[in-house]
Amino acid sequence: MIPSTGGFLAQDFEIEEQPGLTYRMDLEGGSVRGHVDGREAVRQAVFRILQTERYQHIIYPWWYGIETLDLYGEPVNWVCAELERRVTEALLVDSRITSVTDFEHDTSVKGVLHTGFIVHTIYGDIPAEREVDI
Repeated sequence: MIPSTGGFLAQDFEIEEQPGLTYRMDLEGGSVRGHVDGREAVRQAVFRILQTERYQHIIYPWWYGIETLDLYGEPVNWVCAELERRVTEALLVDSRITSVTDFEHDTSVKGVLHTGFIVHTIYGDIPAEREVDI
């Protein structure tokens, strides 16, 4: 006797977005305590994504993080444009993030590109930044 699943797929399903509840990271104290949700959870997700080098840690899936190691030694103008693309690509994986805009690059420190930008989320705008060695 073979079980029948014909009526199962015909059912009407309602898809709900799961809450973004996560552990609170205390960066100054170096600890993890309590929980956060909403805007603060997205802010922490942005921080974690931008601090994780893609393809370098087996614990993370291939789509998580940002690639920056290969930018070292490349022309500054190209790195600026490429970093904008990579930051946007890395952050838009999170469904709570709608866009990334207003990139500003600072090359005043030799060998370092400091980039600031605004992350637009469903909870409001979050300023963020990333530094890479060039």
